[in-house]
Amino acid sequence: MYFYFMSILNQKTLKKLVKFEGVGLHTGKEVSINILPSKPNTGIIFKRIDLKNNNIILPNVYNVSNATLCTTITNEYGVSVSTIEHLMGALYGLGIDNALIEINSQEVPIMDGSAKTFVEKFLEIGFESSEVPIKLIKITNEVSLKDGPKYISIGKSNVSLDIDFEIRYSNSFIGNQKNKINVYEDNLSDIYNSRTFCLYEDIENLRKMGLAKGGSLDNAVVVKDNKVLNSEGTRNKFEFVNHKILDCMGDLYLSGYKIIGSLKCSQGGHSLTNRLLRKVFADKNNYTIFEIKEKSLPHTYIDKSILKSIA
Repeated sequence: MYFYFMSILNQKTLKKLVKFEGVGLHTGKEVSINILPSKPNTGIIFKRIDLKNNNIILPNVYNVSNATLCTTITNEYGVSVSTIEHLMGALYGLGIDNALIEINSQEVPIMDGSAKTFVEKFLEIGFESSEVPIKLIKITNEVSLKDGPKYISIGKSNVSLDIDFEIRYSNSFIGNQKNKINVYEDNLSDIYNSRTFCLYEDIENLRKMGLAKGGSLDNAVVVKDNKVLNSEGTRNKFEFVNHKILDCMGDLYLSGYKIIGSLKCSQGGHSLTNRLLRKVFADKNNYTIFEIKEKSLPHTYIDKSILKSIA
């Protein structure tokens, strides 16, 4: 069972190096990544070890250069890393504040299309807690965006990060799905295990766009008419919307902090989430940054009385 309680209020990293190998979903290239422990307050850092210079890329809101079917971040020198969202979602959900991610190609390996492999390995390796308190962003004003039928908003929450997500597909098998989670208290197993998906009729167009070169039934759920082509079927009742929630978690981690807020989204994706975060940060009245003072405290008792504003 995958639980992350915010009762552990100090920053943490991995106990030791962990390595993953696989194929890039869109590039089709073989890639390996090493994720190393990192010191407090360093955050998550990507390093392109296939390049000698200008190879550090920081996953933050303003470094998102492309959000078409995946999240791509790019540094000031034009060096990029793409499809970071599943890995970032795993790091966020497990409360890993600091890590150095060495990668020898431009795209994070897709693994099985979910965050399952990342999460299982991180839990196996274990975590190292520091004496440095975590930092939180507390949403103080509601911010929203609408783009045709797509909608996203984030508003106040007392102690949690709630994600209420809805998808609507004309395909009869996927149809309309909706789920709501509390990132810091719920069992996120189904979220981590939910794979990326597509419609069979869209595959040719994706390939023409130069995307999904590494896609297969081993790393994506493919839906044709009213059935799933993968032999194992779906992993959980709400796998399609749950994968969108995983993507959303990964994209929210580009804020650099744990978020206390309530997010609602209908038919959104990487681009809409990034645009929402940019709108939040455009006005300092929309949020406050806090630092937790106690080393350990039950989640339900986190409130302003034990928070120190550092904004």
